[in-house]
Amino acid sequence: MKIVFAGTPEFAAQAMRAIHHAGHEVVLALTQPDRRAGRGMHLQASPVKEFALKNNIPVLQPETLRLNSNDPVKRAQAQETFRQLSEIEFDAMVVVAYGLILPQEILDLTEKPGRHGSFNIHASLLPRWRGAAPIQRAIEARDLKTGVCIMQMDVGLDTGDTVLVSDLEVNPEETSVTLHDRLAILGSKLIVNVLKLLQEGNDLSRSKQSTVGITYAEKILKTEAEIDWSLSAAQIDARIRAFNPFPGATSNIDGAVMKLWNSRIPKAGTFEHKGVPGEILGFRDGCAYIQCGHGVIEILEMQKSGGKKMSPKMCIQSLGASEGLLRFQAKE
Repeated sequence: MKIVFAGTPEFAAQAMRAIHHAGHEVVLALTQPDRRAGRGMHLQASPVKEFALKNNIPVLQPETLRLNSNDPVKRAQAQETFRQLSEIEFDAMVVVAYGLILPQEILDLTEKPGRHGSFNIHASLLPRWRGAAPIQRAIEARDLKTGVCIMQMDVGLDTGDTVLVSDLEVNPEETSVTLHDRLAILGSKLIVNVLKLLQEGNDLSRSKQSTVGITYAEKILKTEAEIDWSLSAAQIDARIRAFNPFPGATSNIDGAVMKLWNSRIPKAGTFEHKGVPGEILGFRDGCAYIQCGHGVIEILEMQKSGGKKMSPKMCIQSLGASEGLLRFQAKE
């Protein structure tokens, strides 16, 4: 089949690779414009663009797809994208973490006679966690289960009919990194299955999303990173794991900003001493045990600003603050 693919990050690139390796022809890739990143703030292509260029797939990178944008440059980009989509032959469009909203005009193009429409790979069990950050919000909310939905797209925010759904358990020590990777593999398998069904002429079974249990996964903001030690250990643990790798949970100790990358809930009674929220109760095997508003959390990996990730004990001792009461500052 001939596929138009729209996506940006590695989660999308993995699906694109799977579609390509399954023998389908990606005739056009849409992806976000190159962004400045890294210490040198150099322009970097998205993972989708990198794969497309290596495989001689044409790439378009409009700032918007709104044909009536008030910005003349952006409007011209959107109109050129629409023109090219109108002129090429394709069977279906696959959209994965693209970052731009597809207007009705483009959805209509994908649903012309002889075409199958637009399909989205969404990393949640819809209607739970519609929106931008379903992986992180599932971990933050301590969901026991999540999964992937292949959705027939409409103009709403993740409101279309689902055509294929598969779930998986969220492990107790899951981070957004590990859950992302598992869901990316699952999503790639599901979209290849959907395209195979379409290619073989099978009708897809479409299911309306439930109107019960709708939640929205708001975009993760850097302002959410600072830890509030008055929360329970379970809440803090979930946030630390959810915010790995972005934006990275942070807290201040002795005037230094620390990033806390990984954590878990220790066995009950690990520390009999009860401290005040944010107090470091002690170290074991390089890990730090910190009092929370309710319960104790074990920090497994930490990073001082400008430094490398290391054991919490080494990280804290590098501050020269190994004596006396050690305490992370309360969130202002």
